[in-house]
Amino acid sequence: MTDLTFRAATADDIPALIELVTSAYRGDASRVGWTTEADILDGERIDAESILVQLQRPRSVILVAERDGRMQACCHIADEDGHGYFGMFAVSPAAQGGGIGKRVMQEAERHVAKQWQLPAMQMTVIDCRDELIAFYERRGYARTGIKKPFPYGDERFGIPRRDDLRFEVLEKPLDARA
Repeated sequence: MTDLTFRAATADDIPALIELVTSAYRGDASRVGWTTEADILDGERIDAESILVQLQRPRSVILVAERDGRMQACCHIADEDGHGYFGMFAVSPAAQGGGIGKRVMQEAERHVAKQWQLPAMQMTVIDCRDELIAFYERRGYARTGIKKPFPYGDERFGIPRRDDLRFEVLEKPLDARA
């Protein structure tokens, strides 16, 4: 089995990105992995228009990880207000638990630190996702205590199955020498 290769996504990747992200977070297929949001959100997780916006934005990259020519994982990184932003992170449910997610995060952090010389990476996580937050904490991210409201009524973020959702900002300092 070959190792992972990384590349920047293009507009041609949009259908595969939608399929990957949806499979990791929504519907019964997502229950194969541990990242599912199926118990807290219904609806779409991502759409073609929002992906295209990120692909066209300056200092914004959708990073794709492939093995044997097949997309295994992705994430979106961007320069936001002087720090890196990490989002749209998805690993194929069948490939979860094998270290691919850790490798994708390392590659994203390397890019943000070395290419953009940014001092930190931030992300937002739904604050009731304790297992997911613990995963990020094991990778050096810390809870900042900064909470952001969940965008109820905006179906681009999903259809909530509960009324207590909100985001928390996690942050990790980066070392450009690493």
